[in-house]
Amino acid sequence: MPRARTEFVCRECGYRNPRSLGRCPECDAWGSFDEIAQRLSPVATTRPATPPAARPLRLSEIESADFDRIPIGIDEVARVLGGGIVKGSLTLIGGDPGVGKSTLLTQVANTVAEQSQREVLYVSGEESVGQIGMRARRMCLNSPNLLFLSETDTDTIVETVRHSRAGVAIVDSIQSVMTQDVEALPGSVSQLRECALRFLQLAKTTGTPVFLVGHVTKDGAIAGPKVLEHMVDTVLYLEGERFNQYRLLRSTKNRFGPTHEVGVFEMRGQGLAEVSNPSAVFLAERARSAAGSVVTVAMEGTRPILQEIQALVSRSPLAMPRRSATGFDASRLHLLTAVLSRRTGIPLHDQDVYLNVAGGLRVEEPAADLAAALAIVSSLRDRPFPGEMVALGELGLSGELRGAGQLEQRLREAGKLGFRRCVLPEASARQLAAGPAPAVGPVEIIGVRDLPSAIEALLRPRGR
Repeated sequence: MPRARTEFVCRECGYRNPRSLGRCPECDAWGSFDEIAQRLSPVATTRPATPPAARPLRLSEIESADFDRIPIGIDEVARVLGGGIVKGSLTLIGGDPGVGKSTLLTQVANTVAEQSQREVLYVSGEESVGQIGMRARRMCLNSPNLLFLSETDTDTIVETVRHSRAGVAIVDSIQSVMTQDVEALPGSVSQLRECALRFLQLAKTTGTPVFLVGHVTKDGAIAGPKVLEHMVDTVLYLEGERFNQYRLLRSTKNRFGPTHEVGVFEMRGQGLAEVSNPSAVFLAERARSAAGSVVTVAMEGTRPILQEIQALVSRSPLAMPRRSATGFDASRLHLLTAVLSRRTGIPLHDQDVYLNVAGGLRVEEPAADLAAALAIVSSLRDRPFPGEMVALGELGLSGELRGAGQLEQRLREAGKLGFRRCVLPEASARQLAAGPAPAVGPVEIIGVRDLPSAIEALLRPRGR
């Protein structure tokens, strides 16, 4: 008879140990071990037969075919997915509680059901059918091909999808469903791995696209083992501040399209509304002649978005001044203040520095270094930056400026919104000057060699 064995598995990385540990030796997570009871199969008395060898194919023998996509009536979602929903794909979407994951997927289910004229099944393991229906009525969704189900058993969900032949299936959430074959609680490592594997087999064998909603940890990562993100085809994150009406749908993995693509939405009473021109929305309330405000152009996937970087510098009463950043990397802010103090002689040792990206956005690329540094200097000297100018460039430790990619797209987006000048590193300015003039558009290029040159050229004292 098979014997039962107890094993402890880390829910963060999947590390296994016969005894429970306070801290995982692999990922250093505290209190992350779950107890799992496993059954050992009896030892086989006969040696299994050798499986037949498979025949590998040469590259010339493989027929290339385009992905068959299901159209979506929401352009921002289609942009992130690469043009539409690929048949047979498995997509994982995560986000903070209350950010709008269920709302967005309910809208996607309704639009797909209306356009494709096929039934779409929305399965919820956390809400009753009455609660889902209340949300759908509030959002004015009334497609007759939209089906709802409240179920937590994975096998029942799989069979329901097969029997209904749904065009798209949505499971909300992967942490709430379970299978009876695994003796563990819902949300544990073994349950997540087994349930995701069954939904993956469902998508690949039937061609039905499956969307999985995933909970996130306090660090913002999708809860569960990292293998969960490796199993799926696409990983999406819905980001946004709780007190901000804008939401960003970001792609971090996509086997059928570009990664790091971004879709922008606005949370309203009837759901999430698309924002077709996010640059204009985020700069609508910007003061043109405010000290400490500089605009940069960041690339979010293939989309250029103008972002306002605000800085506030004030004398600190503390022995160690504060360095605080919202929407900007805090370690990058410490680097910028060190370069400013060392290479330009600007005293910041007794000043508190606060940096903020307006609109609830987050800047991750180094091309925003020059804009952040100029915003700090502008706030310290109380001199406004020119209103119709944007700044682009990565700042090195010696104060030099390095170029950024996709300059033509950035400058065209800046020109559309009325910006007429752009501060760039000299190398990037020469590169643009050698290219065709229409690529730059009406934007005047100002090339600077290093950070002191940029400050001297743009923020001269009055009277000079």
